[in-house]
Amino acid sequence: MRVGHGFDVHALVEGRKLVLGGVVIDHPLGLAGHSDADVITHAVIDALLGAAGLGDIGMHFPDSDPAYRDASSMELLGIITHAVGSLGYTIENVDVTLMAQEPKIGLHRPSMVENLAAAMGTEPARVNVKATTTEGLGFVGRVEGIAASAVALLKSRDDT
Repeated sequence: MRVGHGFDVHALVEGRKLVLGGVVIDHPLGLAGHSDADVITHAVIDALLGAAGLGDIGMHFPDSDPAYRDASSMELLGIITHAVGSLGYTIENVDVTLMAQEPKIGLHRPSMVENLAAAMGTEPARVNVKATTTEGLGFVGRVEGIAASAVALLKSRDDT
């Protein structure tokens, strides 16, 4: 068994769509970033990479590479899932915490879980997405940005 942790944060800005867990959410602000800036998916990618000992998202998809400009984070997650699988690991579970004062994600949570599970080729029951506000504190509370933290548990296919 291998455990990895991922964390991501992006600033909220005008003129960008808001993508969280592969879901485009109607909101006046979006997340700034080189790709679609999906903090949930980026945190999951980093958690998987950490568990597999494969570095971090910036090593695999550098923001200096124009090939990843406006890239779909779901597609990037699929690439990383394949890399993790090629090392002989399966995804036991992924748990994500979104830190956002707004928007509320309750209605979008099932779609986020489905999207993440599909991109990782696993069952939705192995994926959990939850959210919290920061009670108005810090950059999240001031609605300046959104953060996400994720934990992934991998199991070697050799373990029975």
